[in-house]
Amino acid sequence: MPQHHDRPRSASVDPADVDRFDRLGELWWDASGKMGILHDINPVRVHYIRDLACRHFRVDGAPRDRHEAQPLEGLRLVDIGCGGGILSESLAEIGAQVSAIDPAPNNIEVARRHAERSGLDIVYRNTTAEALAEDGARFDIVVAMEVLEHVEGQRDFIATLASLVEPGGLLFLATIDRTLKSYALAILGAEYVLGWVPRGTHDHDKFVRPDELSAWLRRAGMREIDRAGMSFQPLTRSWRRSRDTDVNYMMAAGKPE
Repeated sequence: MPQHHDRPRSASVDPADVDRFDRLGELWWDASGKMGILHDINPVRVHYIRDLACRHFRVDGAPRDRHEAQPLEGLRLVDIGCGGGILSESLAEIGAQVSAIDPAPNNIEVARRHAERSGLDIVYRNTTAEALAEDGARFDIVVAMEVLEHVEGQRDFIATLASLVEPGGLLFLATIDRTLKSYALAILGAEYVLGWVPRGTHDHDKFVRPDELSAWLRRAGMREIDRAGMSFQPLTRSWRRSRDTDVNYMMAAGKPE
């Protein structure tokens, strides 16, 4: 039985979703298993964060070189809803000083063990974004990828994320648009036909239109600086950044200094 009393509580945490992801265990790192799609889209997410961060955070007045081995060196980053650490590890590998949090304790244990085996120094904590904000934590970069569609009180959650961003910093989000196309592809297709993710993973009512998200960011004192879609290419069975935001999309926002 799930040990709910061991888990941090917050207004944004949906206990049913926490239970669902907490049961995945070591499956997080099985690239051909239930979380395989996260491994497939991970390069797209990492390159998006890297490219915009390199353009934004300058060194000696010039953009960072995204082709360097560790272009995010020295930048403090937090991965909200890190799961088993797939994205966290990739961002640490390119130089970011990564902290990562998740409300599911088993996810954090899996992530810690894998980071140790990978020789990566990542600070993992079983906590919530709200708790971090209450502690006064601030970061150059905050990322919450494939998280928003799983939380309660989404507008308030965005405000919490914005409070974690240092003035002059960046917030990166990835979620799913609320369209008929997303219902057909992200739920019927991905869950019931292709089996890319477990059935019941998504609730179409929690999908967020890009303009809604942009408005929430403005209310939280952030400014949208970029949005991009993530599209599956059937011929190559790969994902790429695109202009189509009707299903999966990413958004970046900056906080004024």
